[in-house]
Amino acid sequence: MSRLKLLSVVIFATVGLFSAAQADDVGDLPSEEGGTVTETVDGDTVFLSNGAEVRLVGIQAPKLPLGRRGFVKWPLADEAAATVVSLVRDRTFRMHFGGARQDRHGRVLAHLVSSDGFWLQGEILRLGLARVYTFPDNIALAETMLALEAEARRNRFGIWSHPFYGIRGTDALEPLTNTFQLVEGTIIDAADVRGTIYLNFGADWRSDFTVAIYRKVRARFKGVAPDTWQGKKVRVRGWLKRRNGPMIEVSHPEQIEILE
Repeated sequence: MSRLKLLSVVIFATVGLFSAAQADDVGDLPSEEGGTVTETVDGDTVFLSNGAEVRLVGIQAPKLPLGRRGFVKWPLADEAAATVVSLVRDRTFRMHFGGARQDRHGRVLAHLVSSDGFWLQGEILRLGLARVYTFPDNIALAETMLALEAEARRNRFGIWSHPFYGIRGTDALEPLTNTFQLVEGTIIDAADVRGTIYLNFGADWRSDFTVAIYRKVRARFKGVAPDTWQGKKVRVRGWLKRRNGPMIEVSHPEQIEILE
């Protein structure tokens, strides 16, 4: 790799040779005082001086074991965490909320923006040190974040020059079960089966890659008709499961990008 390329990007960002990510829309979100960063846990979790443990909502950085037995560190996890340390130095942040404000672990779910308009999540994405990772109850700024991710991917910054994070085709996904992936392909068939929409990417739904949109989440797809997407090329992100063949269960529209 491109460990050298990653380090160059980090150095340039730190000394200001690249323009930092700013998002005017963040200012429209409800907010509270935060503080300075007192500890960086990993590439997407920090502690603030107000005592809050903040999970940087909307992104997923390379993961560290953090005491989990048998967990294998993801590539570039150390570099991502170190970059966050450099980005937050000498900055005071305000917490902005785009949906649910706390996760099941008690962490605050917030976008962090400094007094000069520096948006931490946006900069991490722009440097290629995280993927967009939204939830049904936290989709604010998804479009902006996806655009920043796409720019970093085009430039092959950070994780986007490492095969571990490559965008997958719809074949040979079985070994990747139980991992978070971005998968691109053309929908061969789209069907509504008793209220569940299945997007099939191969001729045999029993073994080929499938996307499922269950009846209970259909209401979130207002004005969108996935069962009419036959023939469309899409990119879908989520955790790969094994259900007949490999499958991603989609819970909200922001997980799917129509590419054509």
